[in-house]
Amino acid sequence: MGFLYVLRHARVVKGWALTELGRAEEGIGQIREETDALSANREELWLTLSLATLADACLRAGRIEHGLKAIGDALDLVRRSGECFWEAEIDRLRGELLLGQSPSDPALARASVEHAIKKARQQGAKSLELRATTSLARMLKSTDRRDEARAMLAEIYNWFTEGFDTADLKGAKALLDELSG
Repeated sequence: MGFLYVLRHARVVKGWALTELGRAEEGIGQIREETDALSANREELWLTLSLATLADACLRAGRIEHGLKAIGDALDLVRRSGECFWEAEIDRLRGELLLGQSPSDPALARASVEHAIKKARQQGAKSLELRATTSLARMLKSTDRRDEARAMLAEIYNWFTEGFDTADLKGAKALLDELSG
């Protein structure tokens, strides 16, 4: 693992940051360029995270098909390599993208997010469990299952004892307040 490898991953993070700053096309282009180079060079360590980052950027930019392609590549890599550290996040993003693709038929999206929660619990990955549960709670809210959404989100949210200034916990708290109101 050399300097170029580390640089490529740094550029993925920069691409994500550009997307967050509203420069989605530029950011997605940079992430895609770096993930393609990592893949071409068979540098697969953390590639699932880079592909998930690409999918997240595509989701935020409304490029659903491109995001689903990145998720498909990430899931193929998980199956091939056995590296499943980010599998829960990949499944959560898949669910969000599927919901964006077919909002009137959320069954596949929900199943993917429920799988993400299960995977995160198996791994003891509480932050990823919180993200996936927040996604599922939003889906349940939109189908008038507010009480169920509030109960499941409160359970994971209340597990945390610190870090309440992080984006994920702030988002979960805001959703809990909305579900309680």
